[in-house]
Amino acid sequence: MSLEHDRAYPASAEVEENQPHHMSISQYIATRIPTLKPPMHKAPNPFKLLALLNTQQWLFFLVAFIAWSWDAFDFFTVSLTVEDLAEEFDRSKADITWGITLVLMLRSVGSAIFGILSDRYGRKWPFVANNVLFIILELATGFCDTYESFLGVRALFGIAMGGLYGNAAATALEDCPEAARGIISGMLQQGYAFGYLLAVVFARGLVNTTSHGWRPLFWFGACPPVLIIIFRLCLPETHAYRERKRVREAGHHVGKTFVAEGKVALRKHWLLLAYMVLLMAGFNFMSHGSQDIYPVMLQNQYNFSADAVTVTQVVANLGAMTGGTIVGYCSQIFGRRISIMAMCVVGGALLYPYTFVSDTRIIAPAFFEQFCVQGAWGVVPIHLMELSPGSFRTFVVGTSYQLGNLVSSASSTIEATIGERFPLPPKGDVKRYQYGKVICIFMGCVYAYVIVLALVGPEYLGRKFDVGHDHDMQEAAGRDAMAFAHDEVGPARGQSVDEEKADAAERREK
Repeated sequence: MSLEHDRAYPASAEVEENQPHHMSISQYIATRIPTLKPPMHKAPNPFKLLALLNTQQWLFFLVAFIAWSWDAFDFFTVSLTVEDLAEEFDRSKADITWGITLVLMLRSVGSAIFGILSDRYGRKWPFVANNVLFIILELATGFCDTYESFLGVRALFGIAMGGLYGNAAATALEDCPEAARGIISGMLQQGYAFGYLLAVVFARGLVNTTSHGWRPLFWFGACPPVLIIIFRLCLPETHAYRERKRVREAGHHVGKTFVAEGKVALRKHWLLLAYMVLLMAGFNFMSHGSQDIYPVMLQNQYNFSADAVTVTQVVANLGAMTGGTIVGYCSQIFGRRISIMAMCVVGGALLYPYTFVSDTRIIAPAFFEQFCVQGAWGVVPIHLMELSPGSFRTFVVGTSYQLGNLVSSASSTIEATIGERFPLPPKGDVKRYQYGKVICIFMGCVYAYVIVLALVGPEYLGRKFDVGHDHDMQEAAGRDAMAFAHDEVGPARGQSVDEEKADAAERREK
């Protein structure tokens, strides 16, 4: 399988990686369409791909998936209790949603802080610290007695939430076998949809079922991170990070080497980093634009009951999880960019039934629309990992994702404001609006934007994550330090200790 995969992608990562540095702008533009051509080889068996992961790699994936799922759970706890919080603090619903907005605004701060810590000191301890903050802040939210304290706690939670995504992606994918990266990326990303489903289920079971009202949901949210911390403490650092750490230590000036890596990355890749933020802005507009006021459209425009809205949302999220996994797998076969673009085209074609079917038959287009939205998202973790400079993967993946989230945080406000310009006949005292028309137009524009960004951007499919293939690290640390990259690190992906020692000896001789 691995040999067949390598033949299918002959040095594709290195060719793409070097294009921007050795081509003029016109030459680079001329390569954008030809490089979309997918490798022509037989689709690998997905179960065989999953079997490529060894026990440790599966454990890395599981701890990252669970943590990302619970991160999403903690985020949606406020969304699902807006009415109860408004009543508790004697505020309007709009005031309570500031608790959500603050989280979105401060995610970028957390991604920068924890991203740098993770790239400098390893994935393990920043991950643990991140989850300790989740415990403290979820408990604190459940004990808030004033609106001001609620906003303060949720603002801090935004910093904690922003710090997890990049670390989770690095933990799950750094040591993942190259051929299995696509499907593992798709599975990891759907932790977000899975977390939402968990939040819906536990909100039904815990909110207003005791004398404490909404608070038990937040108290419960603080419990699983304890188990996640224990899980992570039982695992070592990723092999890829230990290689990098060994190179830094070989230079005897770890801090200086890390700073030098940052300077090299910024000088050589600043344009790529800007591109990644723009791309993630489009992706976040895609998810928020298709999801945030969709329940409002169902209830207000099409008179769905609360139960019908819940069923439609659950089915849509099932479509999201299915799409993310399948398209993530397909991106390993057809390429990252073309997989994203294909989902945007199909998703655009489904916008009309997604927003204009007025009865319960809308469940089908809801499933397939979110299949496309989250199908494209399933490519994101590994695409960002492959684009990111090796020394700053956690920082770049997390920060580009969260800055994109910040840019798109006004999606629901934009759609709701424009929607009110298209009134419908009221139902009793309830004003009704054509939210479906606005979502349809808005999403059409977003899909077009993402298609253009994916088309003009680079793709490093099959890029090696080990430090030996990192030219930036070689420039920052020097060739002498690189000679010790694999020494005393331990077995690589799927290798025995003896095989790793033999490889290390061979590399030193060369």
